Amino acid sequence: MKHHITIILAWLCALHLGAQEPVDSAAQQMAWPQSLQWRLSAIENDNLLQTSDAAVMVYDLTADSAIYAFHHQHILRPASVMKLLTAVTALDLLGADYRFTTDLLQQGETSGRTFTGDIYVVGHFDPMLTTADLLPFADKIKSMDIDTICGNLYADLSMKEETVWGEGWCWDDDNPTLSPLLVNRKSDFTRQLADVMAAQGITVKSQLGTAKCPATATKLCTLSHTLAQVLQPMMKESDNLYAEAVFYQLAWSQDHRQATAKEARAVERRLINNIGLDPSLYRVADGSGLSLYNYVSAELLVALLRYAYSRERIYQPLFASLPLMGIDGTLKSRLRDSVARGRVSAKTGTVTGVSSLAGYQQAPNGHMLAFAIINQGVMQSKLGRLFQDQICQIIAETE
Repeated sequence: MKHHITIILAWLCALHLGAQEPVDSAAQQMAWPQSLQWRLSAIENDNLLQTSDAAVMVYDLTADSAIYAFHHQHILRPASVMKLLTAVTALDLLGADYRFTTDLLQQGETSGRTFTGDIYVVGHFDPMLTTADLLPFADKIKSMDIDTICGNLYADLSMKEETVWGEGWCWDDDNPTLSPLLVNRKSDFTRQLADVMAAQGITVKSQLGTAKCPATATKLCTLSHTLAQVLQPMMKESDNLYAEAVFYQLAWSQDHRQATAKEARAVERRLINNIGLDPSLYRVADGSGLSLYNYVSAELLVALLRYAYSRERIYQPLFASLPLMGIDGTLKSRLRDSVARGRVSAKTGTVTGVSSLAGYQQAPNGHMLAFAIINQGVMQSKLGRLFQDQICQIIAETE
């Protein structure tokens, strides 16, 4: 309440002095953070808000106090800033060194240079696998001193539920395939593995199919990537497949039973409860933000950023994964010639009608801030981005 009185008095003073730009003139008469609060309050008169909704919150992490809030408790669609909830939950529960594994196993016998039996590839939803990653599998099979495989080459897809799309996804979007066994983002894993083995001089007479690997099978090889590795494209480039892979890890890691989106949602709701907010106020549908059924608030996003900031094991890998304003990722082309360049590390979000931005920004006085901005009802996403960039510039310019 005190800072609002200060703002009003400064505004009246500016009007009395006949200032042409009372907002900036008044701000110059104030100490930080009142000067920042005053300048941020001007965004409430932005023309964009005449035809659309916005929610904004800015929090000073260094001073541990809220600086500015506008409709911060409104429940809105987040778009891809939903990935912040997925990332923070995963880092909190699993840790940056957690591994997404893909296992190669066999059950059969060798006679001469022929293996007769079944080869299984058990997928645990590693989204990073490429054709080059299949070479260690082929090399391991070749090291069995065989040149022919007779039997079956199976993909074990039992790690997750069968659905290949997320709840609330639009059928005409560019949706990723939610299979726990992918290579180059495609679900023809066994076919590609068979081709790689053939190129290595192994004759594959196996039938390709899907089946659950028996407990008696012998493990030959494991491929893996860490959560820290997966977070880079997930956050920097806003990769939806990577986010959904992380989302399903939340469920599978609980008891290694078949992972479901329902259980992943439950894990994220538990984190929301742990940070002191009521999970029943929000709607979690998926891990990427593609779903039209996700609903969060700027307050929740800032609370997640605060929670991460207070825990080094979460904050360091999260911060490293966020796009850097004007430098890389989805923020590469924004505010490149501004004082905000290189000072904002944040997740972007865009779906039809929604534009969002949430992350961290260093103020001119060295304080680290957490912020969240959600624009909803903006049919031109660039207008939402301009609104967000304006806020980042105000923060960067206000001392």
